[in-house]
Amino acid sequence: MDTHATNLPDSAEAGAHVPHEEEEHAHPTWYWKVALILTLITVAEVWAYYIPSFVAGRGFIPTLLILSALKFTIVVMFYMHLKYDHRLFRVLFTGPLLIASLTLLALMFLFGHLYIKIM
Repeated sequence: MDTHATNLPDSAEAGAHVPHEEEEHAHPTWYWKVALILTLITVAEVWAYYIPSFVAGRGFIPTLLILSALKFTIVVMFYMHLKYDHRLFRVLFTGPLLIASLTLLALMFLFGHLYIKIM
């Protein structure tokens, strides 16, 4: 027979043994800084669209892709808390992302959005 059993339900009993200090979670106060950075990147993307000579050039699509990838990385690292997860989860996420990015870069070279002038 259990000598220290109480009449509390399981969920209440589990909470009864946890000190009050561990129940409260501190929320980061830097979310506004990340949001400001994301907003500035978005403003740069929209601003680039309204420059006709830049839109007509070859650097427009790669620039937008790089800025979008930067925003994606910031959202994943901070808002999805990947930065604080176990290293295995980071590797499982960034490995396929790196492969996809390299594939996209290769396709951009293949279809002429990026080029290297050899001579």
